[in-house]
This record gives sequence, structure tokens and C-alpha cells, in this order.
Amino acid sequence: MATSTSWAQDVITCDLCDKAAQQLCSSCQVSLCETCIQFCNSCQVNLCETCVKKHRDEFKSLPHDIVPFLHKQAQLVFSACQEHIGQRCEVNCKECNKPVCLKCIVSGTHKGHDVEELTETHENKIQKIKFDTEEIKAKLIPKYQNEDVEIGNKISKTKSKVDDLGNESKKLRKLWHEEVDNIFDKIDSLSQSLTEKNLNALQECHNKIRDLISEMNTIVKLNEKLFNSNKLSEVNQYQSKLNEYQDFPEHVDLELPSLRSIIDQGKELIIEIGGYRATLKHMFPPSPSADVSCLTTGIGQLMYQVRFIATIPTNYKPLYGVACVGGTEAWIYGNNRNITRIDIHGAVRDTVTTSCLNWPNDISVTRERELIYSDSNSGTVKIVRHGKSETLITTPQGWTPRNLSCTRSGDILVHMYKRNMFLLLSGSGTKNKIIRYQGQNIKQEINKDEQGNPIFKDGHYSLFMSENNNGDVCVSDRNADIVVVVDNTGRVRFRYDGTPARREKSFAPRGIATDALSQMIVSDYNNNCLHILDQNGQFLGFLRFVDDCGLERPDGLSVDSEGRLWLGLYETGEIKVLKYMEQS
Repeated sequence: MATSTSWAQDVITCDLCDKAAQQLCSSCQVSLCETCIQFCNSCQVNLCETCVKKHRDEFKSLPHDIVPFLHKQAQLVFSACQEHIGQRCEVNCKECNKPVCLKCIVSGTHKGHDVEELTETHENKIQKIKFDTEEIKAKLIPKYQNEDVEIGNKISKTKSKVDDLGNESKKLRKLWHEEVDNIFDKIDSLSQSLTEKNLNALQECHNKIRDLISEMNTIVKLNEKLFNSNKLSEVNQYQSKLNEYQDFPEHVDLELPSLRSIIDQGKELIIEIGGYRATLKHMFPPSPSADVSCLTTGIGQLMYQVRFIATIPTNYKPLYGVACVGGTEAWIYGNNRNITRIDIHGAVRDTVTTSCLNWPNDISVTRERELIYSDSNSGTVKIVRHGKSETLITTPQGWTPRNLSCTRSGDILVHMYKRNMFLLLSGSGTKNKIIRYQGQNIKQEINKDEQGNPIFKDGHYSLFMSENNNGDVCVSDRNADIVVVVDNTGRVRFRYDGTPARREKSFAPRGIATDALSQMIVSDYNNNCLHILDQNGQFLGFLRFVDDCGLERPDGLSVDSEGRLWLGLYETGEIKVLKYMEQS
């Protein structure tokens, strides 16, 4: 309760009844003031006139020094002794650590105990309290504050890492689903291939049987005519074919492909068809804190020498581009309006006739395995659904779409150019940029560096693109004859001009692809080779080929779900399917 010697500042109140100074004093008939309110020095309490007697009666066993408030003295309050009525504790028993009165140490239970005056005990305690307070203020609170900041930072970093982990998990979930989809795409392809093989064999046998039946029916009719023939020459010319038809054609008994699956819950998943086998195995980690499953087909390392899986001739000369679908098929296009889907054996699986005036500018395959192509005449990117072309993207006014690249996240990268007819003669009349689309919405434009300078050189050649696993956009700039790599914010990370490769002819990058090891594969049109770079632009070497591989004018590149490279040769129209990584 507030007390003060200054009437103007604070109101003096009684500590027992809480009466304020505004109440009238029963004796003076004026407001309570410093001259009429009392103070007990023994108990250190304010008392109004009414409460003085009440205070004495309540603690009548103790002595009370009641004085006017103006004569109050600040002093220690000694508590009442619990053993001797009317006595206040004035000393502290060291053995019992308890306040006691003088009678307690003279004749009471604390007789003979070592004691000290409570004033001394109080002073020691005050000093201890001051020391502890200063220690807390000067050392402990700053230490805890620093720890609080550090833990707060750790919480923020942990939350950020958890978010990053969640995003990475989502990406990996997509990749794993794609891998499983690729497995079943291959199973479907093998099933269809084996079924067609069996059907073709059965159909051939069927046709042969029918031909023989037709022949025998013809012979029967001719023989029936000879029954009644009177012409000796016709009868004598008859030659029996009975023995020929006695040997029945070999019966074709082919087995249809069967799909075999073994599911050992929590351990292993196996699926087989023909000679193909895929396995998903649960790997138990050494620590119970993690739970990891992995595909046993994992990625590996570069082979010392590339192995050719297939050479596929096409009807396109020149061949402009190739885009893989799953593990055994790819869409290809050239200098006509048609886009063709072929398998690894060269068989045509599908053909799409585009709405382009001449031919598509480029093709790509979305994450959902849908074909898209760019049409410069209409300024659109179209998607093929159920055999029909639909407009997916309409490019900004004045800009024309060229090359395309679909990312793992589902975005679409579109190279666009814009021509200024007045500047064409100076060589700077065609501006180039890359736009990232999410659906039909523009998500990002890549065209200038941090200093505001153009990232890509002016010129009329197309830019080839591929997004790496870390989000980098890898671009083959044909106008500058360099490879430019920008991060996911559009900042230039590095440029590669082919110098480390030390080839005889100038570096002429064309198609570019990225693989599961985050490596970049770049086709070098002039030097008839492929450059391999790591994700930081370090030249790793060339893909080594045997001498007679016929690798001439390499252009379009695409990596299938099996990790094989499909390489399109511009002039011959051939596609080389290459295995260049050893699986671990």
C-alpha cells in the first residue's frame, strides 16, 4: 500500500482498513492527514485512529511503539516467537536456522545453541540478494537472452529445412512415381510387342491354312469335272496332289506373355514379363530413425566407351528433333507437318498431322506424356490430346515461339524471338528470351542478367534448353556458340564455350539434355561429338565412340526413362540410341 510524507503526491491509507485520506477523522472532523494518522514502528504499519486499538488487541502479546505518522522510523520487523508469548524473535539459531527470542536461548529449546543477531542475518541476506541480483542481471539474463536468440534461429532454420525437406520429398515422390510409371510403360510395351509377335505368327499360320483350303476346293471342283470327262488327254494329264496335302502344316502353339508379380509386404516388390524383371526393394537402414526405400535399378557412372543399343532410320531428312516417351519410344519431326512416334525398333506407333503451315518449330513431351509443339505461324504452343491439336499457350504479342522444353515440375520453357526489321541488316535485329510457363500463365522470364545485360546473343538461331535436377536452366545458345546456365532465379551461373575440349573445329552446340546424375550432354555439330559437363560446368570429357559409329552432324538429344540417350543426326535422319552410363 502506498505511503508518503508528501500529501500532494500520494494518499496515505490505513494498512488495516484501507481508508483513504479523503475520509473524515472522527476526532478532528477533517480529512485524514499526516498529523492524525498513526504508525506502529514495531510492526511497520499505518493505522487510522479506529484501527490503533484493533491493532493492539490483535497482537496484544507483543509490544507496540505507536507514534504519529510524522515520527515513524524505518526499522526491521521482528516476528513473534512461537514458543514465548509476548516476545519477538531477535536472534537467529544457526544450528536450527530459525528465528528465536532471547528466552529460547536462555532457558528454552535452543539453549546452548550458537546464534547471531537477526539484524546481522538480515544484512547478510540482503548482501546475498544483491549479489544474486547483480549476477542474474549481469551474467545469467544476457546468457539466456543469447541462448534464446540462438534457439530462435535454430527453430527458424529447422522450420526452413523441414519445408525444404517437404519440397524435396514432393519432387522425389514425383520422380519415383515417374520411375514406376516407366516400369509399367515398358511392361505394357513388351506385352504389346510379344502379343503382336504371337498374333502375327498365328495369323500367318491362319492365312496358310486358308490358302490350302482354297487350293483344295479348287482341285475338288476340277476333279469332279474330270469324273464325267470323255477326253482322254485331260484325264491322262491329271497329277495327284494328295500326298502334298497329307502333311498338315506345323501347328503353331505359342504362349501368350504372362505377367508375374511377387509382393512381400514391406520387403520387396517384383514384377516380370518375358525376360524383363523390375524390383522395388525395401532397404532397412542401420538407424531406426530413418525409413528408406530405393529402386535397385539406381543410377551409376559414365561408361568408358559408349555402347550402341539401336540405329533407327527415319523418313525425315533433315531430322529436326527427338523427344522420348518413357523408355522405348520417342516423337520425332522434320521438314513436314507430321510428327511421328516410333519405338526403339523403328516401328511407327502413331502419327500426328499438325496445324502448322510448314512444319513445327519444336516438340517436347509433358510430365503426363502428352505431346506439345510450337507453331510460329500462329504464335502458339499446341498440345495433342486424343489425336487432336489444342492451343495450350498463346505467346505475347510480337514474340514468336520456337524451341520447347518440359520440366520435371510440370512447367514449360519456351524460347521466343522478336524481330526488328530495321535492325536485321546490322545483325542485332532478333531478340531472344526464354519464358517459363505454369499452365497458361507466365511464371518467369529469362533474358537479362543482374546488370541488365542480355543473357542470350541476338540472332535468328533457336535456343535449345533443358532443366537440370537442381533447377538450373541449361541453354545451348547457337547464336553465340556457347552453353549458358542460369539458376532458378534467372541469375547466370556460368558459360561454357567448348575451350576445355580442345577440338580442331569451332564449338557449335546444338541439342542439350540433362540426366539423372545432373550431367549436361551437349551435341557439337561441327566436331561430330558429344560434350559431357557436370552441373557446375566442369568439362568431364567426350562420349567415346567406336570409329565406324557414323556419328555425323549430331543435333537433337533426349534421355529416356532407362537413362539411354536418343541422338538425332540432322542430315542422315537416323537416330542413335546410346547407353553411356553403367548402373550401380
